[in-house]
Amino acid sequence: MSSRDSAARPTDTAPTASASRAAGRGSGVPGLLGSELATLFRRLRTWMMLGALGLVPVLLGVAVRIAGGTRPGRGPAFLDQVTDNGVFVGLAALTIAIPLFLPLTVSVVAGDTIAGEASLGTLRYLLVAPSGRVALLAVKYVAAAVFCVVATFAVVVVGVVVGAILFGAGPLTLLSGTPVSLAEGLLRCLAVVAYVSVSMLGLAAIGVLLSTLTTVPVGAMAATAILAVAAQIVGQIPQLSALHPYLFTDRWLDFGDLLRSPISWDSFLDNALLQGVWIVVAGALAVWRFTTRDVLT
Repeated sequence: MSSRDSAARPTDTAPTASASRAAGRGSGVPGLLGSELATLFRRLRTWMMLGALGLVPVLLGVAVRIAGGTRPGRGPAFLDQVTDNGVFVGLAALTIAIPLFLPLTVSVVAGDTIAGEASLGTLRYLLVAPSGRVALLAVKYVAAAVFCVVATFAVVVVGVVVGAILFGAGPLTLLSGTPVSLAEGLLRCLAVVAYVSVSMLGLAAIGVLLSTLTTVPVGAMAATAILAVAAQIVGQIPQLSALHPYLFTDRWLDFGDLLRSPISWDSFLDNALLQGVWIVVAGALAVWRFTTRDVLT
């Protein structure tokens, strides 16, 4: 090949991070997933979003500390219990983050999965891996799902730590009025983290689907976030009550049964089933779109 031909096609031999991910980590799905997770959590954007989520319980705890407690029934759930036990700062912060802040960060990560690679021109390098397009799509979704867990966990952990510092921590009184030890209370918090993480999985699947429809990641991110807000608005309109059980946002805040005695897993299972349906539907559409599209970037 002449030097002229080489100069005409610089992108054919240019090393890229995605090429390294496709070849340097092995061709197996575990290696691809490990590389994807490492890339996700090396990004400054990821840590900035986690930091922003961590500010929610910090600001909440400081505000309650300065202004004092609130009367029962006023403000977000659990807010009136914060001054009695700092553990409730994590739960109160989570109820604040669920409607907007948490879905927004999930939308950014999920919307960037495929569209981000396409916009950078690195998607074709990832497709060199023999794992195949479906495996790549699954890896991208699993990475977004891991972020859902980490983001939810971050809000609760920071809230519990800040609450313990500002208000102390001890045995909890559950919503049913039953007192439990601090250890059991923290286990209940972990159950809530699992519930909310599952709640975000349907949204993550929608984000990945939208990411396969465009090469502009900002568009996929914005569309995913807008759908999350729109679904919650629809859920508040009584005239559209027939649609409510099918909305992926319908059970986002229904984790109260995990804070009662005896604990009931009905809400958890119903929410998991709802999110599972959305994952299957959005996932099937994403697979169809991604396996039939021409990768030109």
